[in-house]
Amino acid sequence: MAAPAIAQSMPEIRWRLTSSFPKSLDTIFGTAQTFSKYLAEATDNKFQIQVFSPGEIVGGLQALDAVQNGAVECAHTPVYFYFGKEPALALGTGIPFGLNARQQHSWWHFAGGKEVVNDVLSRFNATSLACGNSGTQMGGFFRKEINTIEDLKGLKFRIGGLGGVVLAKLGVVPQQVAPGDVYPALERGTLDAAEFVGPYDDEKLGFLKVAKYYYAPGWWEGGAMLHLVINQQKWNELPKHYQAIMSNAAEAANSWMLAKYDAVNGNALRRMVANGAELRTFSQPIMEASLKAANELYGELSAKSPDFKKGYDSMVAYRAEVLPWWQLNEYAFDTFMIRTRG
Repeated sequence: MAAPAIAQSMPEIRWRLTSSFPKSLDTIFGTAQTFSKYLAEATDNKFQIQVFSPGEIVGGLQALDAVQNGAVECAHTPVYFYFGKEPALALGTGIPFGLNARQQHSWWHFAGGKEVVNDVLSRFNATSLACGNSGTQMGGFFRKEINTIEDLKGLKFRIGGLGGVVLAKLGVVPQQVAPGDVYPALERGTLDAAEFVGPYDDEKLGFLKVAKYYYAPGWWEGGAMLHLVINQQKWNELPKHYQAIMSNAAEAANSWMLAKYDAVNGNALRRMVANGAELRTFSQPIMEASLKAANELYGELSAKSPDFKKGYDSMVAYRAEVLPWWQLNEYAFDTFMIRTRG
């Protein structure tokens, strides 16, 4: 009697996943592949998800739409791509001057983040699981130096999420361009600058060939979280133990992605500097003006969107609680070790 019962409890399921990232980026695209591998292994290949790159089914910026209308069962994407549908979705990935990677993950699981974002996604026939984080991103490659706030005016800058809206207040002309289309736009001069993730991916995308000034930090993405966005009906149809396995596979892939970036970014940065990248940091006036513009934006969005206000207030309250501990311990340890490294 046991064998048929086990067979019935492990149905064969085949899904499709559209990624927002090109196959050439083995860490960020590879996170979806790693998730799919974990899921298949944990179900003895009963539950398999085939991963597709942008353009094979839909474009990189149409992933949520594809999930919503059932063209695919799930997607691997940053939900801040879709803040135009509802600003609160930006909080799922992370907002300018928000949280670092560990704090974002903690806020998601223990301080209300998951509930806010998935409540919004439910209106788009979707739910989500945390599935990856880049860590703090770089500020991007620029064709010219950016020394003052005046230098930002008229700058055509590829930047996703609310970072572009913040910079628009300082005169930047933000462009939301899918990752695979950024290099040719920089090469043609239709972009003056572009940010993507960090050294490992930026090196692969070849930005250094067309823009040599490499800026830090990416204050708009202190710890960018990616999500497995799942069609709500398809999620509800899964057996409960398949939901549990999928959740655990997404968490494992989340850890894999951050660890991989931590392992590869340093060497990639050294290679690019050796090949001519000129490292720069954003000036204090630019940082302070950007923070001021960000806070103005959050006030405007909170007045327009109850969902954004709910999520933003939750994030700010969490940040206020955690930063004193971070300053006392985590930051103090990291600062000492950086200063005394051999």
